[in-house]
Amino acid sequence: MQLQNYTCGEWVAGAGKQSELVDAVSGELIGTTSSTGLDFGRMLAYGREVGGPPLRKMTFPERGRMLKALALYLMDRKESYYELSYRTGATKADSWVDIEGGIGNLFANASLRRVLGNMPFYVDGDAIKTSKGGTFIGHHIMVPKEGVAVHINAFNFPIWGMLEKVAVNWMAGVPAVVKPATVTSYLTEAMVKDIVASGILPEGALQLIVGSAEGLLDHVMHQDVVTFTGSASTGRMLKKHTRIVDESVPFNMEADSLNAIVLGPDATPGTEEFDLFIKEVGKEMTLKCGQRCTGARRILVPQNVLEDVQIAIGKRLGGTVIGDPRVDGVRMGALAGQTQRNEVKRALDELLKGSQIVYGSADSVDVKGADASKGAFMSPILLLNADPWKNQQSHNVEAFGPVSTLMPYTDIDDAVALTKLGKGSLCASIATYDEKVAQQFVWGAASHHGRMLILNREMAKENTGHGSPLATLVHGGPGRAGGGEEMGGKRGVMHYLQRTAIQGHPSTITAITQQYQQGARMNITKQHTFRMHFEELHVGDTVITDIHPVTLQDIEDFAHLSGDKFYAHMDANSLEGTIFTGRVAHGYFILSRAAGLFVDPPKGPVLLNYGLDECRFVKPVYPGMTIQVRFTVKEKVDQEKRTPEDVAKGIVKFLVDVFDETGETVAIATILTMVKKLDQSL
Repeated sequence: MQLQNYTCGEWVAGAGKQSELVDAVSGELIGTTSSTGLDFGRMLAYGREVGGPPLRKMTFPERGRMLKALALYLMDRKESYYELSYRTGATKADSWVDIEGGIGNLFANASLRRVLGNMPFYVDGDAIKTSKGGTFIGHHIMVPKEGVAVHINAFNFPIWGMLEKVAVNWMAGVPAVVKPATVTSYLTEAMVKDIVASGILPEGALQLIVGSAEGLLDHVMHQDVVTFTGSASTGRMLKKHTRIVDESVPFNMEADSLNAIVLGPDATPGTEEFDLFIKEVGKEMTLKCGQRCTGARRILVPQNVLEDVQIAIGKRLGGTVIGDPRVDGVRMGALAGQTQRNEVKRALDELLKGSQIVYGSADSVDVKGADASKGAFMSPILLLNADPWKNQQSHNVEAFGPVSTLMPYTDIDDAVALTKLGKGSLCASIATYDEKVAQQFVWGAASHHGRMLILNREMAKENTGHGSPLATLVHGGPGRAGGGEEMGGKRGVMHYLQRTAIQGHPSTITAITQQYQQGARMNITKQHTFRMHFEELHVGDTVITDIHPVTLQDIEDFAHLSGDKFYAHMDANSLEGTIFTGRVAHGYFILSRAAGLFVDPPKGPVLLNYGLDECRFVKPVYPGMTIQVRFTVKEKVDQEKRTPEDVAKGIVKFLVDVFDETGETVAIATILTMVKKLDQSL
């Protein structure tokens, strides 16, 4: 079987010399692949010109629904990916992380449609007043880049590595060209074939290279984004590419790093945290055969429990059955190939210059259901570095496999300092039930790690583990780890958007952002906005309410009803030294009375009020003053039906501007209402 590249809307087999892809378990030939003959420049142009425009026109809700539909489509076909994944050496549990974890990234990013707004671009933050009279303001919008996301991925997660990145760039409105590592590219190809066949994505939104990508970066431009996952040395080389530098192409690097897991001084043998730590170390060493960029390579424990930990880890590893992932009982499969195993052994030789093997063997391994001489199997290996300050190979060399190094520390400050010797990592963990220890460790080490896990008995059942990045949190790290960030919810999407400052009159900025800005022209409606359906409302539509005179009796009644008898409201004799000149109305009375002014009571299109944002009380209101409300449509956010029987509706955000008899604002808030649509078929 010859794998195919997906380029410019066609499946194409590469010409010339083929690379052989073999089963990591049996050594059997799976197929061949090549990218010779592909026109990389044309591919990137195709992505920009064909894939980009339809994605950029879509709103965030539309992109989110697209991702959700794709996730559901792929979930229905997941079993076929498992069968191929076993051939990469991955067990069922390993494959679950890659396959369903990868698809989970689509679901997670699809949910961002509820927080990114209703436009094809993102309105970032609040408006900034830049003039005394308020006629000149500034704001920021973030629009999709008009290039291509070029993803160069590692071999260890052929599905997750692709989906965790493309989910983000598609959500931003940017097409992608994916280059998986060749050795496991057959699994990526299988999924891309299904994605293309689904027809869910616009043509040009995804292209695939399953051979060498040499020369690909020669064609990137300033609107493109390049991401790389792999070794730090390769990443640094790519980052210095002439086109990357000359075109100022954003380059996001996520490199393998020497991540650390620390046993807190309180987590002594017999504690729940000690047991959790041993379990986590065993999982980190064997899951995906140790081939994870987040894998715990350095195991730091208090000097006085070093022997206890060594024995406990050895016992844990001793219960791990290694072999064919398809055989019942097997908990650790093979490395992705013989080349990877040779690389691990070379790194192990370097590590042995400052450490000794206390569990496992570099030369032999017992396997179940397979021939160890044909597959890329390797025993888990636990090293001991008794003097981690003197023998610093452990902080400089990574064996990208089931190899970790145990080392002692004296106190938490020493543990913090030792973790920093890795010169930056993707993650670090500590097992402790002492919150002061957790605080000291995180405050001391956070500058050198992209993510930190505090493992204890109270979160153990729900925690995802040391090595598991989450789609809603940033994934990346400083220094050796690459200095980049992937995923991270909205933060991940921002990598593919251009932030642009816009300046002008509030009415102009309102027209551009489709969010009402204070000071913009208002459309005073003849009909109350509560009588209008979602489609009939427009940003800037405003109701000016009647006036309410605030009385002392209002204050007394609200205090009695709410139970809020704070002295500023009730005791005129206690106001000396305060900002108040008399008994002041409750802020929540002002807001409540404002609701009484702006609400139109009869049943209508408004289904409910379900939230309040950005409430501020900006000026005291005293008896004898009056209040009135400018009630303005601030923003509209579409919603899709959850079921065919569901009511078609959208979210309307109203600006509640409460002002006094002088015209000055005394309170301001945003309320969120659910409003029925005229067209119930939507």
